[in-house]
Amino acid sequence: MRLTCIVCTLNLVILGLCGGVYAFTGFDPIAFFCLGSATAERCFLAVCFVSALFAIYYMLVLKPFKGLK
Repeated sequence: MRLTCIVCTLNLVILGLCGGVYAFTGFDPIAFFCLGSATAERCFLAVCFVSALFAIYYMLVLKPFKGLK
């Protein structure tokens, strides 16, 4: 479960970095790494969506910061 959370968080960080590069420069790194394939880009974005849902679930249900007072 911990490894899954780390992978999902890393995936969201990569998505955020790619979004920042696209916002500031106009260059789309996701499309570049997917070699212009719309299907591959949509699959990557779908995996990022599931990662975000898992991160929300992990924070709400498992309460990882419960003992930090």
